[in-house]
Amino acid sequence: MNLLTPDVIHRIRSARNILFLTGAGISSESGIPTFRGEGGYWKKFKAEDLATPEAFAKQPEVVWEWYDYRRKICSEAKPNEGHLTIANWQSFSKTVNLITQNVDGLHPRAGSKNLLEIHGNIYRAKCTVCREKYTLSEDGMNQSGLKFCPACESLLRPDIVWFGESYDNQLLTKAWEQSKEAQVVFVVGTSANVSVPANLALTAIRNRALGIEINPESTSLTPSIELHFAGEAGEILPEIFKEVFGESF
Repeated sequence: MNLLTPDVIHRIRSARNILFLTGAGISSESGIPTFRGEGGYWKKFKAEDLATPEAFAKQPEVVWEWYDYRRKICSEAKPNEGHLTIANWQSFSKTVNLITQNVDGLHPRAGSKNLLEIHGNIYRAKCTVCREKYTLSEDGMNQSGLKFCPACESLLRPDIVWFGESYDNQLLTKAWEQSKEAQVVFVVGTSANVSVPANLALTAIRNRALGIEINPESTSLTPSIELHFAGEAGEILPEIFKEVFGESF
């Protein structure tokens, strides 16, 4: 049984701009715990208690220990069929942009380009003083514990957008532009509980984009979405790709 009607296939094939918006659900299929799901506790801490500037100011060693732990989980995980399908789609079609809430680095490891990581990347750190950014594995700072800036010797912090912090304005401006230009928007594995990603999806839909949601559960976006597929991205996305392009990737 086909997932898509001939009309939907035509709309996707003829779209000049396609946008994928992904959340924690796509990476949970690779074994990475969702941020606020059952895996949200670490030792005695909830994730929300550690991902704040205040927590880092009080206990930078504890916050870095948590991020070192999370980074190890991410490095052992592998991109799944959902990540790989999006990456292949980007090389197969016209303009295909990707905005992710995820910080785990699985999209770039899958081969995605045109990627906006609006919440940061767990493999990067930035200086608390001079704001210089570093890739932990490439710049020799992949050790556990506190990390310091090679340029000014100040304390580094994870390059992550924490609770209470603002998004990077340049990234956000680009994200809004992409959502306005999209003619098809795939919303994949996001709970829609974070306002900015949800509003990016709604912006695309209000600008007449075809909305396609892939999520085992309904979300607050579902009533605004034209097509909702209740399933895993690693199963649904390859099937959609096959129907659109007439072949498996």
